Amino acid sequence: MIPPVANNFVAGEDAESALSYVSDVNERGIRGIVNLLGEHYDSRADADADAREYLELVERIGDSDLDCTVSVKPSQIGLGAGETAFEENLERIVERATERDVFVWVDMEDHETTDATLDAFEANARASDGNVGVCVQANLKRTGEDLARLADVPGKVRLVKGAYDEPKSLAYKDKSVVDEKYREYLEFMFREFDDGVAVGSHDLSMVNFAADLYREHRTPFEVQMLMGVREDVQEQLVGRMPVYQYIPYGDKWMSYFYRRVRERKENALFALRAVLS
Repeated sequence: MIPPVANNFVAGEDAESALSYVSDVNERGIRGIVNLLGEHYDSRADADADAREYLELVERIGDSDLDCTVSVKPSQIGLGAGETAFEENLERIVERATERDVFVWVDMEDHETTDATLDAFEANARASDGNVGVCVQANLKRTGEDLARLADVPGKVRLVKGAYDEPKSLAYKDKSVVDEKYREYLEFMFREFDDGVAVGSHDLSMVNFAADLYREHRTPFEVQMLMGVREDVQEQLVGRMPVYQYIPYGDKWMSYFYRRVRERKENALFALRAVLS
């Protein structure tokens, strides 16, 4: 059972709880991105088990009137057990999701997974006519080249600042430089991408910058924020732009919760309020 301290960040331990939460946020005008918690499996059996749960999740969403997508991690559905396992499971999930008109996001993990993730995204994006999206990280020095590659690939791309502690040789460490790169990459994406840009940030200056770019280029875009983080801002943005909330669920909630609390001191305050309320 998930304790109250973690309820702000995790929707529950099962799909039913997560989809019930999606229904609640949909009523407030916020759309959902549902993620089954789990990552870094080195067992094909574990990866296949989570892939099967995603297939069932897609079916449940397809049978509902919920406004939500799903999001998977490469290391969760087989990358740690070999690229073939990952590719096969992602293809199965995207095929089923395309049949049921459910969009699939592929999360980005550390730099060691980037090439395999982008290769699998491109193959599935072309096969599904763009029914899949991928995340790229502004702190990685390679991202400009990656975005140039992705500009002609159907599907959406989510830009985040990057939360992994990457080697200095591969990533920008200065926050101001990462912010500068984030704006530079947004400008490129709004200018060159046709199928949509996802702004994965709780930084309102970046959200407002994206809104200005939209007025100039009219490229479709959406804002994506985490469950439990700046939800008041999420509700304020509804009506101005599409707002999606990343909604995790599952029994592997503990490591995810502590990662959220470590990332920002504001998240720790949210957790403390939950204990005291």
